[in-house]
Amino acid sequence: LDEDGSEVTGDTVYTSAVKFEDLNLSPDLLKGLYVEMGFSRPSKIQAVTLPMILTPPYKDLVAQAHNGSGKTTCFVLGMLSRVDPSKKMPQAICICPTRELAQQNESVLRKMGKYTGITSICAIPSDPTHYIPVLKRPPVTEQVVIGTPGTIKKWTSAKKLSTRGVKILVFDEADHMLAEGGFKDDSERIMNEIRRDSGGCQVLLFSATFNDTVKKFVSRVVRDGNQIFVKKEDLTLEKLKQFKVHCPDELAKLSVVKDKIFEFGQKVGQTIIFVRTRNSASMLHKTLSQEGYECTSIQGAYKEDERDKIIKEFKDGLTKVLITTDLLSRGFDQAQVNLVINYDLPVKWESEPDYEVYLHRIGRAGRFGRKGVVFNLLCTDTDKRVMEKIEHHFQHYIPEVPNSEEDFENALKDAGL
Repeated sequence: LDEDGSEVTGDTVYTSAVKFEDLNLSPDLLKGLYVEMGFSRPSKIQAVTLPMILTPPYKDLVAQAHNGSGKTTCFVLGMLSRVDPSKKMPQAICICPTRELAQQNESVLRKMGKYTGITSICAIPSDPTHYIPVLKRPPVTEQVVIGTPGTIKKWTSAKKLSTRGVKILVFDEADHMLAEGGFKDDSERIMNEIRRDSGGCQVLLFSATFNDTVKKFVSRVVRDGNQIFVKKEDLTLEKLKQFKVHCPDELAKLSVVKDKIFEFGQKVGQTIIFVRTRNSASMLHKTLSQEGYECTSIQGAYKEDERDKIIKEFKDGLTKVLITTDLLSRGFDQAQVNLVINYDLPVKWESEPDYEVYLHRIGRAGRFGRKGVVFNLLCTDTDKRVMEKIEHHFQHYIPEVPNSEEDFENALKDAGL
């Protein structure tokens, strides 16, 4: 165990990085970190993991890190530092569960690598207007490829993406990428192919959550690697204030959002509302818009370019409220989000909570230690049971906000907003 209680295993000796200069990075990369990213020193997870990623013999790494702790920087810096800019071929690949996350990661990479001349490409399903059949694509000469497993698999199968020069392979939201019934088959195939073609390739697995099934699988895949796991109870984010609100019926949920939360929440920044289904997303959007609230909704049914446009509007601050299904619960980073509303609680089936999704959802607020508030709206007895299980699982009692205006105002004050 290292001093902050996270487990670290492996036999190579690493020293935590106090400053980025300790890491033997190129001047161009340091400039990107300080000038473009505006960083002053490594965050806790960066201080521990970067030496492991960047020190020969370049061991594999499985790292669990809080949402908003800076894990993207860890693997983006890892990829940039292993690429030889004079070779025009793929040398680093990062695999993500959604196209939104792939695009976000690529924009971080471009920003951080601005002075290195390193090139990158997104391997994601293209929107119909720009569709190019894979066989007509030119072979990839970009040095870093960031994308979703299906598209990367297509490109490698069609021999458009050569993996023989790949030195580093990253899985972002790794638990999701390796879960049964998820992207596991494609992910495994890509990993085996790269390991076979490239000789020695370093594999990095990053996620905020790892359940036991995935942990077992990971330790099979990553034999002689380093592992860092966070204690379960440390995962509920300290800076976030979480509340529950009892609503007698669905209509009451609407009025709580409109009359209580928005009434005071409008001043505090941006809000993300999570709903269970595409239908509720559309319904809620329609109702709130009719009442004159500036909001947008996003869901998997939308076309890619439509999704991109909605996200851009929200990221540019043109809209205050984003209503979404769990499509955006993972990795979506928007600094101004202070408020998350769980309009519907995340469940796997009837009353079995999806703890991981809950954690990812609430992690959209209060990024990088900023303050944030989460309101969980409870309507049915099932909702109450689900909430109790969530509290029990994280060993974290969530207070109830009585349904009056001043109580909501106090709740937001209590959260420091």
